[in-house]
Amino acid sequence: MPDAPEYLTQEKYDQLVKELDYLKTKRRKEVAENLEYAKSLGDLSENAEYQEAREMQANIEDRIMKLEAMLQSAVIVKMQHTEAVSIGSTVSLIRDGAKDKVTYKIVGSEEADLSQGKLSINSPLGQALVGKKKGETLVAKTPGGNVSYKVVDIE
Repeated sequence: MPDAPEYLTQEKYDQLVKELDYLKTKRRKEVAENLEYAKSLGDLSENAEYQEAREMQANIEDRIMKLEAMLQSAVIVKMQHTEAVSIGSTVSLIRDGAKDKVTYKIVGSEEADLSQGKLSINSPLGQALVGKKKGETLVAKTPGGNVSYKVVDIE
């Protein structure tokens, strides 16, 4: 079964390519050197440096595999203004019973960062927003229960 597409902006795609290159060319070598040094310290069963270097190596290899899979299934999103919410849209909403509106940019899961107003298209609210138009209401099924919102604006 192929991976689901990973929606990325060109900027995020380029950033991930750069990270992958760094991990493969520099970080792998650094960790291999640390591993060799730790091996030279002797008894591997009680060698904290060796255990730490092995764990670091495993983490780097996991990240490399994740990045390769993500980049392989990447769909570059072109920012465009549409009347309906889609990935790349900036959406202003008002939660039922609230006075202030909130604004989110709809992005792929790798770019999501609520502190920067970037909402994952795979989140409950992101999924509920897709296809909605200005003035429409929606219900997001969240772990805390259903929450109603009204779409105020789409850019």
